[in-house]
Amino acid sequence: MNDFRNLVVWQRAHEAALETYRATSAFPPAERFGLTAQLRRSATSVAANIAESCGRASGRDEGRFLQVAKGSAREMEYHLLLARDLGLLDAERHAVLHGLCDQTQKMLAALLRRASRASP
Repeated sequence: MNDFRNLVVWQRAHEAALETYRATSAFPPAERFGLTAQLRRSATSVAANIAESCGRASGRDEGRFLQVAKGSAREMEYHLLLARDLGLLDAERHAVLHGLCDQTQKMLAALLRRASRASP
């Protein structure tokens, strides 16, 4: 892989990060260093690690960064659930963000399978 921007999984992860920033901009100021920061950090980590995986020479290295991206997506999934249960995200916005997160996780799983077949 060369240009991460051509990957649908990166595009989906980037969309999720953008939507996360939009959604968390309405969170209370008291959450700025708490849930807002954690949710934004996990969302951006997904896209960033996918991008970094594209710069790796071997399938093993690529797979390691994709695995980190997948873990960040799971972390994001939890933070979204917490934000919804705390009443910071309404059900509709949670559904949209969760859907993007879920799609990204499924695509990452497929990429990880491919990367594991490519590693020596």
